[in-house]
Amino acid sequence: MGTTETGQNNAQIRRVVISGYYGYRNSGDEAVLKSILFALAEEGAAQGIRIVPVVLSIDPASTTEMYGVEAAHRMRFGDLLRAIRGSDGLISGGGSLLQDATGAKTIPYYTGVIKLAQLLGKPTFIYAQGIGPVNRRWMDRLIRGVMKRSAYVSVRDAESADLLGRMGVSRDRIDVVPDPVMALPLPAAQPLAGAAASGSGAAGAERAALAGANAPAAAAAGEASPPLPPVVGVSLRHWRKDGADLARAAAALGALARSRAVRLRFLPFHTPSDVEASKVVMEQLGDLGESSAEIVSPGDDPQAMLLEVSRCDALFGMRLHALIYAANQSVPLLGLSYDPKIDQFLNRLGLKAAGTTDSLDPEAFALAMGRLLDEPAQWRAEHGAAIERLKREARTPAKQIAAKLR
Repeated sequence: MGTTETGQNNAQIRRVVISGYYGYRNSGDEAVLKSILFALAEEGAAQGIRIVPVVLSIDPASTTEMYGVEAAHRMRFGDLLRAIRGSDGLISGGGSLLQDATGAKTIPYYTGVIKLAQLLGKPTFIYAQGIGPVNRRWMDRLIRGVMKRSAYVSVRDAESADLLGRMGVSRDRIDVVPDPVMALPLPAAQPLAGAAASGSGAAGAERAALAGANAPAAAAAGEASPPLPPVVGVSLRHWRKDGADLARAAAALGALARSRAVRLRFLPFHTPSDVEASKVVMEQLGDLGESSAEIVSPGDDPQAMLLEVSRCDALFGMRLHALIYAANQSVPLLGLSYDPKIDQFLNRLGLKAAGTTDSLDPEAFALAMGRLLDEPAQWRAEHGAAIERLKREARTPAKQIAAKLR
């Protein structure tokens, strides 16, 4: 490697550029970045090197402020070139970078960044990417070319590996690993005390604390403190242009809210668009009876959102990383599929989507969510082993990359 200076404890320093969809205030992609940074720091230290990341971001100042790392503007070629030229390698990922569903420019951009690093003689590493869909067949050669010249390739599901295989990338050199967010830790400020001891999770501890706060007034009135309703996290996004998917979600959530008292807590993963989608659904909920609905905005820090998800009793998610956050914290979940990546992740947990953007039965949804709220321990017993395996395997790319950078 090109960098030979040493830092504290005589650890060799390796500067690594990280390319992805960063700086756009998308909680899922920011969680990917933070997870990668955590993993690289820990695995690098374990192997005697200090990995210094340089993140390609649309908002370098914000990225530096949030993570305390160097950042360069991803759309300014001079900045990008200087960052890669001064590095010891480039990581591309994670997330769904190599797909053309969002437009024809996405794949050329990300493969172009990888190709530039390769032309400059830098090793390139593909970190837990979700590949596809790729509808424009001429883009196959762009992907195939950079993958074949990468020092390490990992994807987040078997379907992505199979797609690369059909493009001509040797299947035996592709690692299938979980999304890196499966290994993201909670922030230092933990959930309310007593969660672990009670076995009820952070949401149970929060309700217990709130109920305790209301106890003196209830006692003075000679009444028992009423139990607070369970919290159901909701993560939705705009997808169908006609809005029929959000209308179906509203009907399903309304059926749940009228069947039992719940607190629907909308969690916007991508602002401001998810806030708008949440408001559209809330306006369509109708009479909620004893239930309630609210929007929570924990800010841009992905660990703050992870903490918010940990405080839910169950989660209904359309955003992939909302489902990953829930699994990370063993929060029972139901997924709404709008993209194959949702089904692929649920499949790794032994689950199927509760519905799709084209079909969601309100009564079946209410029954399924009711079972999760009534029997969370059974859900964790059935899926806990798969969750723990994914959390362990999520560090594999960082281990492999640190070893190759030594």
